[in-house]
Amino acid sequence: MTDLQIRKAVVTGAASGIGAAIATQLAEAGAAVALVARRQDRLDDLAGKLGPRTFGVGLDVTSQDSADAGVARIHERLGTVDLVVNAAGVMLAAPIADGRLDDWTRMIDTNLTGVLRLVRAFTPDLIAAAEAGRTADLVNISSIGAHVVFPGYAVYGATKAALTHLSASLRADLSPYDVRVTNLEPGLTDTELATHLDASGQELIASMNEQIGALHAEDIADVVTFTVSRRREVNLRQIIALPTRQA
Repeated sequence: MTDLQIRKAVVTGAASGIGAAIATQLAEAGAAVALVARRQDRLDDLAGKLGPRTFGVGLDVTSQDSADAGVARIHERLGTVDLVVNAAGVMLAAPIADGRLDDWTRMIDTNLTGVLRLVRAFTPDLIAAAEAGRTADLVNISSIGAHVVFPGYAVYGATKAALTHLSASLRADLSPYDVRVTNLEPGLTDTELATHLDASGQELIASMNEQIGALHAEDIADVVTFTVSRRREVNLRQIIALPTRQA
């Protein structure tokens, strides 16, 4: 395991769930971490628990103006970033027959376009860090929904399939610069994501949790921390993490 104390990280979706767990583990391993999400109060609370090398940046990945302002704050505090984790995401039950354009747009803007905004902002940092001999990582949190079909979640699955493919394409673009790209696809995980669903969706998730036994957000954070702590010549490019009974 390489030393994470010299790493400068950005973690989106850090207000709760997988993002918060990843940010926590990276900070506890010694990295300086920018906690990114919309809810500044939650970020400030978490940063207060994690120490002076962490700070919250209220940023809405669906807004270019918000992203630009947030990225400027991060650069002012951290300088050149060498680790970016895109963990912000939203899952909504939006059956095609219902034609919920607002829900579709929200998922596309958060799960795909939001990632692209952060990739655009920090790719120069990652390349510069690698050129300076530092380890540079881009980690995208996709979903097993990129491969497995769940009725009623066509658009969500499409956004995650697009993210998985984007990660592969980014790897082709960035690996010549020694920037590692990892795509991580969690299965059933007990997080706040399920609270975005309607009552029937929440009941379904609760039933699946009972029958299968969901992963914890900390399980995914373990995988990310392990991945980014390998020596810089090793890229764990594609990881699927599932509960044993879902595998």
